Amino acid sequence: MVASNAVTQNPEKDPSDWVTGDEPVTGPQQSYLSTLAQQAGEEVQTTELTKAEASQKIEELKDKTGR
Repeated sequence: MVASNAVTQNPEKDPSDWVTGDEPVTGPQQSYLSTLAQQAGEEVQTTELTKAEASQKIEELKDKTGR
């Protein structure tokens, strides 16, 4: 039985440490990056990124756009 005040933690792992971080960017990452880039007034070449690079750029653009 789990205590009612138990907190499930999902620690974030640095994208550079991801096992699959060097794989090509995913479709959902490309879509989200395009949306964020448009909102930030930036141009991002999403097809050339790895999963890790895309994740880092997403975080950067989220900070910039306040999302």
